[in-house]
Amino acid sequence: MTESTSLQFVSPFAFEAMQKVDVVRLASLSDPELRLLLPCLVRMALCAPADQSQSWAQDKKLILRLLSGVEAVNSIVALLSVDFHALEQDASKEQQLRHKLGGGSGESILVSQLQHGLTLEFEHSDSPRRLRLVLSELLAIMNKVSESNGEFFFKSSELFESPVYLEEAADVLCILQAELPSLLPIVDVAEALLHVRNGAWFLCLLVANVPDSFNEVCRGLIKNGERQDEESLGGRRRTDALRFLCKMNPSQALKVRGMVVEECHLPGLGVALTLDHTKNEACEDGVSDLVCFVSGLLLGTNAKVRTWFGTFIRNGQQRKRETSSSVLWQMRRQLLLELMGILPTVRSTRIVEEADVEMEPNVSVYSGLKEEHVVKASALLRLYCALMGIAGLKPTEEEAEQLLQLMTSRPPATPAGVRFVSLSFCMLLAFSTLVSTPEQEQLMVVWLSWMIKEEAYFESTAGVSASFGEMLLLVAMYFHSNQLSAIIDLVCSTLGMKIVIKPSSLSRMKTIFTQEIFTEQVVTAHAVRVPVTSNLSANITGFLPIHCIYQLLRSRSFTKHKVSIKDWIYRQLCETSVPLHPQLLPLIDVYINSILTPASKSNPEATNQPVTEQEILNIFQEVIGGDHMRLSQRFSITAQLLVLYYILSYEEALLANTKSLAAMQRKPKSYSSSLMDQIPIKFLIRQAQGLQQELGGLHSALLRLLATNYPHLCIVDDWICEEEITGTDALLRRMLLTNNAKNHSPKQLQEAFSAVPVSHTQVMQIIEHLTLLSASELIPYAEVLTSNMSQLLNSGVPRRVLQTVNKLWMLLNTVMPRRLWVMTVNALQPSIKFVRQQKYTQNDLMIDPLIVLRCDQRVHRCPPLMDITLHMLNGYLLASKAYLSAHLKETAEQDRPSQNNTVGLVGQTDAPEVTREELKNALLAAQDSAAVQILLEICLPTEEERAKGVNPDILLRSVQSVITTGTPHKEMEEGEDSLLCNLREVQCLICCLLHQMYIADPNIAKLVHFQGYPCELLPLTVAGIPSMHICLDFIPELIAQPELEKQIFAIQLLSHLCIQYALPKSLSVARLAVNVMGTLLTVLTQAKRYAFFMPTLPSLVSFCRAFPPLYEDIMSLLIQIGQVCASDVATQTRDIDPIITRLQQIKEKPSGWSRLCKDPLYKNGSRETASMDPDVQLCHCIENTVIEIINMSVSGI
Repeated sequence: MTESTSLQFVSPFAFEAMQKVDVVRLASLSDPELRLLLPCLVRMALCAPADQSQSWAQDKKLILRLLSGVEAVNSIVALLSVDFHALEQDASKEQQLRHKLGGGSGESILVSQLQHGLTLEFEHSDSPRRLRLVLSELLAIMNKVSESNGEFFFKSSELFESPVYLEEAADVLCILQAELPSLLPIVDVAEALLHVRNGAWFLCLLVANVPDSFNEVCRGLIKNGERQDEESLGGRRRTDALRFLCKMNPSQALKVRGMVVEECHLPGLGVALTLDHTKNEACEDGVSDLVCFVSGLLLGTNAKVRTWFGTFIRNGQQRKRETSSSVLWQMRRQLLLELMGILPTVRSTRIVEEADVEMEPNVSVYSGLKEEHVVKASALLRLYCALMGIAGLKPTEEEAEQLLQLMTSRPPATPAGVRFVSLSFCMLLAFSTLVSTPEQEQLMVVWLSWMIKEEAYFESTAGVSASFGEMLLLVAMYFHSNQLSAIIDLVCSTLGMKIVIKPSSLSRMKTIFTQEIFTEQVVTAHAVRVPVTSNLSANITGFLPIHCIYQLLRSRSFTKHKVSIKDWIYRQLCETSVPLHPQLLPLIDVYINSILTPASKSNPEATNQPVTEQEILNIFQEVIGGDHMRLSQRFSITAQLLVLYYILSYEEALLANTKSLAAMQRKPKSYSSSLMDQIPIKFLIRQAQGLQQELGGLHSALLRLLATNYPHLCIVDDWICEEEITGTDALLRRMLLTNNAKNHSPKQLQEAFSAVPVSHTQVMQIIEHLTLLSASELIPYAEVLTSNMSQLLNSGVPRRVLQTVNKLWMLLNTVMPRRLWVMTVNALQPSIKFVRQQKYTQNDLMIDPLIVLRCDQRVHRCPPLMDITLHMLNGYLLASKAYLSAHLKETAEQDRPSQNNTVGLVGQTDAPEVTREELKNALLAAQDSAAVQILLEICLPTEEERAKGVNPDILLRSVQSVITTGTPHKEMEEGEDSLLCNLREVQCLICCLLHQMYIADPNIAKLVHFQGYPCELLPLTVAGIPSMHICLDFIPELIAQPELEKQIFAIQLLSHLCIQYALPKSLSVARLAVNVMGTLLTVLTQAKRYAFFMPTLPSLVSFCRAFPPLYEDIMSLLIQIGQVCASDVATQTRDIDPIITRLQQIKEKPSGWSRLCKDPLYKNGSRETASMDPDVQLCHCIENTVIEIINMSVSGI
C-alpha cells in the first residue's frame, strides 16, 4: 500500500494516549495528530458518560477545552446530530433491495439522483447526506466482498481516493461505525477497506478511534487471510495493513505474530513483524528475535507450522521478483548481516603455509570467535541448517561464503565452544555443497586438522566429558566401514533435526577422512589413548569415547591391527554410575564376541583378550570381604553389576560357541568355578532389583542369564520370601531396631550357642535381635549360625529357637545362598566318633546333590531344619541339571574324533551327541528319583515311633473318611494328638517339595511310581501331594507291566486316587483295572492268584465307594474269584460251597444280609477261619470284601 505512505498515520504515542484516555498526553499532541482522533474525542465529550466520578468530570472539561480551538469539531458535531435510527432503517431497506435485484443494481434508497460525481456530491452535501453517501459506498463494497468468495478485487472509489476530502470521509466513517455497530461490524468494515485505495490509512484511523477493537480487527484480518501472503496482491495489501496497525500499537506486535502462527496464515507478516521488532530491539551479543522466531517455526514440534513456513520459503525462492520489497529477501539480508556481524575481523580463505600451521596450538593467523558470540553463532548455524535442510533454502554465493567462514572459525575452549564445533562439523557433512572451490576445501581440511589437535585441550579446559573428538573418531570409523546411514543419523541427532542427506553427497568427505585425516590404523591407535569417561552415566549426553570404541569393536579394527582394548574397557566399566548409560551393555556384548570369534578365518588368533580373574576379584573385593556396609566404596554397584553381566554373558557365549570353536581348534579360557563361588551373585541381584529404573535393561538381562545358568538362584519360593523381607513389615521391624541389637557381635553369638546345653535364654535373645537386621547386615553372623546348627538337634531345644534360626537362615539365603548352603551341609553332617568329617565344596554338591540328605538322622524329625535341608536339596538338584548341561556342551568336541572314525556309516555323524544327551537325562532322572525315594522313606515312622503308637496310615485313612463320608473316624479321635507330631510336619514339608518336583517334571512322578514304594505311604502321597492326579495318565501302562508287584501297586494307587479324585477319567481307569483283574484270574497260578488278590481285593471297596456304577462288575468279579478258588479245593476234605452259596445270595438280595453284615460276631469272624489253605483264606477275604461293600452302600443310602 505505497499509496498511503505520504499520509500521516496515528503515532504510537497518540494511540497509547487514546487507549488509556490520558488527557494530559492528548493535550500534548500536535494539531495534525489530534485531528485524526477527533471523532472519538467529540463523541466522548458530547455523549452521557457511564463514569460519574469527579475525576472524569475534570478530564471531560479538559477535553472540551482541547476541542474548543479546533474548527473541524463543528462538522463532527453536525454529523452526530443526525437521526441514525432512520438512517439505519434506510440502509437495511437498501440492502434488502440489493439482495433482491442483485449486487450490480444501480438503485439506491440511501442516495438518489446523484447530479455529479461522488466527490462533488460529498462537497456540496450537508451532514445527513454525507453520511448517506459514505454509508452507501461502504455497503456496496462490503456486499461485493461477501459475494467474491475470497477472490481479491480492487474497488476504485472517488470518495476514498480524493486527498482533499480524506479527513472528512474518515470522520464520517468513524461516526457511522460507532453509531451503527450492528449494521457495520468493525471486522467487516476493516475487510472492506482493504479493497480501496488508502484503505490502510482509513483502517488505522478507524481502530485508533475505537482502540479496544485492535485485537479483534487483527485476528479477523488474519483469520480471513491467505496461507501464503506474498503470492497475491490481496495478501500483500493485508500484510501491509496489519503492519501499519502494529506500528501504531507496537506493544501488541508479538501477540499479532502469535495469531499468525496459530492460524498458519500470512507467514510474510510474521517475518515482517519480527524484522520490525528486531530493528526496534536490536541486541549485539544475544540471539536475535528473528533467529529465535524462524528457528522455532522450523524446529518446533508442530509439523503443520513447519510445513506452512517451509512452503513460504520455497515459494519465495521460485518467484522472479526477489527484490528488496520481498519479506523473504529482507529476512535473508538481516540474517546475513547478523552472521557477518559476529565473524572474526581478520579472516581469509587463503591456503596457510606449513610454517603457519606448525605454530603454537592456541596461536593462529585465524582469529577466533569472541566468547560472547559463540551461542549466537551456534543458533545461526542451526537456523541455516533448518532453512536449507527443512525449508529447502538455496544459499547464494555470498551466504555460502560467509557460512563457511563462520563454520571454520575457532571458538574459545568453553562448553558452548565445543557445541559450536560439533554443529559446524555436522553442517559440513550435511551440506557439502557449501565447499565448492579448492581453496575452500583446503580451508576445511586445515580446520579439521585443528580440531584433532585441539580436542584434548578443549576437553580439559571446557570441563566437558562429551567432546567433538569422539564425534570425529566416530565419523571416521563410519566412513571406514562405509556406514553412511549411521553418519546421517549422527548428523541429524547432533543438529537436532531430521533432514534429508543423500549418501552420494558424502563421497568427497569420505575421501578426505579416510585418506587424508584418519586412516584406519590412526583411528584405532588414537581410540585406545582416549581417556575413559569419568562416572559414565545416562546423564552424560553427546558422543563419548564409548561410542567410538563400540564401533571399532564391531568393525574388528582392534584385532585387525593388533591393538589391545581390554584395559580400556575394564577401566570404563569401573568408571560407571547410575543411571546406566545405554551403550554399556552393547559394548560388553560386542567385546565378548571379539574375544570368542576371530576377525577372519585365515587368522584364528586375531581376538581380544578377556578380563583376568584377578581384575574381576578386585572389583568384588569389598563385598567378598564383608565391607559392603562401607559408606564410600572404591567401585560402584554399577561397575560390579556390569562385570557380573560380563562374566555370565561370556560363559554363556562360550558354551554356545563350543562347536564352532572346536572346529577352529580354539579353546578360549573359561573362568574357574572358584571365581564364580566368590562372587556374591544373589546379593548383587538384590541390589539391582532396587535400582531397576536406573539400570535400564541390565536387571532383566541378569535375570535371564541367571535363569539359564544358575536356576538354583531363581527358585520361586526365594523370590516370594524376598518380597516379604522387603515389604512394610520389614520397615516396621527396622523401626524397632535398638542399639542392643546392633551391638551383638558374631563372637557373642558363638558364646551364646556354647551355653545352649545349660541355658537357651541368651541365644534366644540374641537371635531375636538379629531378626531385626537386614539380610546384608546378617552376613557376618552366617558362619557362626550354621556351624552351631548341630547343637540345635539335641533334645530340649525350644521350638522358638529352631524357628528363629530357620527365619535367619532364610533371610541370609536371599543374599548369599551358595556359601550358606555349603556351610549348612557341612555343619549338619552326622557326627561319628573317630571319623573325620569331610568338608564338601560347591562343586561336590552340584555333582552329587544327594549329599544333602546324608545329614544327621535327627534332622529328619526337626521340621525347621528339615525345611532348610529340603530347600538346599531342591536348589542343588536344579544346580546339578545346569552343571551337567554345561559340562555336556564344554566337552562336546571330545566326540569329534569318534565321528571322524565312522566314515562311511550313513546317518551316524550325530550319534555320539545323542548318546551323551540321553545318558545325561538318564543320570538326572536317576538322581531325582533317588532323592524322592529317600524322602518317601523319611516319611515312614521309625521303629521307635511305631513302638510309641504313631501310625500315619491310620491317621490319613481317618482324614479320608472324614472327607468322603463326613463323619469322623474313631481312630482319628484317638490319634488327634498325633497329628501335631514332628513326623506329621516333616511329611507335609516333604509332600510340598514332591509336589513342586512333579509339577516341574511329570516324568519324575512316573519314574518313581514305576519303581514303587511302600504301600503304606499311598494314603500320605495321594492326600498330601496335590499333583498326584497326573498318575492317572500312566496307571494303565503300569498295570500292563509283567511284574505282579507293579500291577498290585498300580491297583492300590488307583484305589486311593479314585477316592481323592472321583473324575470321569478315574472311572474309566478303574473299570480297566477291574477288567484286568478278571483277566488275570484266568491266567494266574494258585500261588500267584493268592499273592495278587489278597492285597488288591480291599481296593475294590474304594472303587465302589468312588463309583457306585461299578458295583455289578465288582460283585461279579468277586463271585468269579470265589468260584475259581472253590474249584481248586473241591478235592479237599473241606467244602467251601456254603461260602459260594452265601455270595450268590448276597449278590441277589443284599438288603436282606445288611443286618447280618453289621453283626459284630459276624464281622469279627465267628466262623471258622483257622484254615491255612490259601484258597480258603482268599474266599474268606472275598466274603469280607463283599460285606464291606454292602455296608458301605447301605450306609451311603
